[in-house]
Amino acid sequence: MQVQGQVAIVTGGGSGMGAATARALTQAGAKVAVFDINSAAAQKVADEIGGLAVVCDVSNAQSGEQAIATVKSQLGIPRICVNCAGVLLAQRIVGREGAMSLEAFSRVINVNLIGTFNMMRLFAAELMQEGVATLNASGERGVIINTASVAAFDGQIGQSAYSASKGGVVALALPAAREFSKFGIRVMTIAPGLIETPMLGSLSPEAQASLAASVPFPSRLGRPDEYAKLALHILDNEILNGEVIRLDGAIRLAPK
Repeated sequence: MQVQGQVAIVTGGGSGMGAATARALTQAGAKVAVFDINSAAAQKVADEIGGLAVVCDVSNAQSGEQAIATVKSQLGIPRICVNCAGVLLAQRIVGREGAMSLEAFSRVINVNLIGTFNMMRLFAAELMQEGVATLNASGERGVIINTASVAAFDGQIGQSAYSASKGGVVALALPAAREFSKFGIRVMTIAPGLIETPMLGSLSPEAQASLAASVPFPSRLGRPDEYAKLALHILDNEILNGEVIRLDGAIRLAPK
């Protein structure tokens, strides 16, 4: 897909990998809508890139529908959707204070998995409508890039909710790609490893250094712009479809 001139949605665009992707898409010539539940964060990034800030709770059907409608009315039909919105929970299934609350587990599933599915279904539905033009000789109409995690494959103790949510995102890739194929919509998933994001930023410098040293090569934390570079390559390379790409420096997480 040629990114120049296309309308793009980035969820979780107010920080981290989402913000880096919004910047990269803008530099490539896209018109970017920055979705985030944090209105101030979304507006800050949108102001920086000349994009559109949209407050959106990805896990809420009505909020998602309204956000998509706003993009259509102000920018046009979106052709790119990069789902970066997510939350992290570090908690054992059964800890010293007893079993993890079902509410805590549900919140992670609702944002990370259901939120991804919600935006994916709404985005794809727009492109499947009669009269939506294809973009190239292959008949491509749009691309969805979802964000999983290496925790989907080798989750650590205390990551049960997060791993389950990201494992669900991994499992969505192939069936969605197969279903959407006749409409020219590709679905890809990136599974980042240890990336310098606000989630890791809450750790002490010592803890971050220890994590960085655990990455085989390069022995450092990944950068949000490296996620964005991969997202742009996926958009450009139309044979990439229905697959999950680990972006992790060959790390495999230890049990704890």
